[in-house]
Amino acid sequence: MKNNDAISLLVQDHREVNAKFEEFFALEDRSDVRKKMLADEICDALTVHTHIEEDIFYPAAREATGDHALMDEALVEHASAKELIAQISAMAPDEELYDAKVKVLSEQITHHVREEESDMFPKVRQTTLDLIGLGAAMSKRKQALQTEAYSRT
Repeated sequence: MKNNDAISLLVQDHREVNAKFEEFFALEDRSDVRKKMLADEICDALTVHTHIEEDIFYPAAREATGDHALMDEALVEHASAKELIAQISAMAPDEELYDAKVKVLSEQITHHVREEESDMFPKVRQTTLDLIGLGAAMSKRKQALQTEAYSRT
């Protein structure tokens, strides 16, 4: 397994987002500014991550594995997460249900990551898919999306 292959890049994203969720829930400084900053970082990271999965990884994985049901389920899970991300992004941290929505998003992401890492990724690794080439394309797209997001702030 290479550190720059497509799956390793996705797993790294998973770990980074999980760490951000843990930081959010462990906040001693529960100020609205700090909560909003962390929640925005989580939402931004997940938005970029879902883009590279949906635009690059999932289509290649679908073709390589032929497992349409698994990819369809992942897309539905993304749609649900995107809805919560939009709600959280549009809210102020002192609004009712803000923390609850971040908590539910973390639970959805934990479930999604578990399925990807225990089912999808092993299936993809068993194929002849060029995970290094795919990883390079995903890294390039991720950088472009991050630059685009940064230029809007």
